[in-house]
Amino acid sequence: MRMKKWILSLTAVTLLWASATIPTTEAASNPKPIEVLLNGKKIQFPDAKPFQDGNDYVMVPIRFVSEALGAKVGWEKTGSQLAVSIKNDAHAVNMTVGQNTATVDGQTKIYETKIILKQNRTFVPLRLVSEGLGQTVEWDKISRWVWIGKKEIAALEDKGLQAVSIEPYKKAIATVPNLINDITGKPYDKVVLFKQSDLPVKLLHDIYSVEPYTSPKGVPYLKIRVKTTSTAGSIFFLTKGKDTRLRSPLREITQDNGDGTKMIYYPIYSSDDELFQGIKNYKSFKLQDIEYIAFDLASTEYIPMMINPWQDN
Repeated sequence: MRMKKWILSLTAVTLLWASATIPTTEAASNPKPIEVLLNGKKIQFPDAKPFQDGNDYVMVPIRFVSEALGAKVGWEKTGSQLAVSIKNDAHAVNMTVGQNTATVDGQTKIYETKIILKQNRTFVPLRLVSEGLGQTVEWDKISRWVWIGKKEIAALEDKGLQAVSIEPYKKAIATVPNLINDITGKPYDKVVLFKQSDLPVKLLHDIYSVEPYTSPKGVPYLKIRVKTTSTAGSIFFLTKGKDTRLRSPLREITQDNGDGTKMIYYPIYSSDDELFQGIKNYKSFKLQDIEYIAFDLASTEYIPMMINPWQDN
C-alpha cells in the first residue's frame, strides 16, 4: 500500500470533512453531450452531434455511424421528399426524412420518433441502428453514451497512444516520496499522456469517465466512474507549480450506479497537503491549477496521465 501516512486521509479529521460534503445527485438542467462508442472507441462527429429529442429519444447522425460500421449511405431527392438508403453486406435500409417508418431488409419498421434533417445531417432514432445494421446497441444513461457493438474498452496502447520518457515529469512526481515506484518498488521510466476524449480506457483500475463536481456546499471534487469490480486506487495531480498532490478515494461516499459501475470521489484540495507537505493555504488549490491527473498503480509498465481539460477555464 502506497505511503502509510497518506492512508491517514481516513482519519477522523478527513472523515468529518468528507461526511459534511457528501455529494448529491446533480441536476440535469445542463446535460452532458451524447457520445457514441463503437466497440469501446468513441466515434468522432465533425459537426452535427447526437442529441436527445423532446420525447427523450436518442437521435444519431446516421452517415457517420453507418460509415464507421462499413455501410454505404445514399440520398435521393424526389420533389420535397428526401430518401435515404443504407447498405452493407448483410442489411439494406430505406427511409424517408419526416417519417417514423423505415424498410429494413424488406420489412416495415415503425419508430417512436421521426427521421429528421438537422444541420444538413440525417438523424435517426437509435433503435434504427440496431434493427437496420444488425448491431447490439445500449444506451448508457450515466455517462450519456451510446454503446454499439462490443461493450469492451481498450487499453491506452491499443488506442495508438505511445509511452514516453518520465524524465520531464520525474522531478514533480518525486515531490511525493515513492510515488515514482510501481507496485514492486521499481521506478517507472515511462508515462502515457492521454486526453479526456480517450476515455474509457482499460487499466488495472478501468476508467470510464473523469468529471469535475461541486457539492451543494461548494466543495470541489473529481468524480471518476469505474467498474464495480475495480478497486479504486489513489490519483495524484501534477500541478502547474511543478509539484504533486496525492489524493485518496473518499470511500465512504462512493456511489453504486446500479449498472456494474460506481462513482468514486476525490477532493481537489485536501488538508493532507498541509499536514504532510507543509503547503499552507491548501484550500486555495483549484482544478485549474492542475496540469495532469495521474492514476497511481494503474499500470505495471507506465504512469497513465490525463491532460487536464479544465486548466484554462
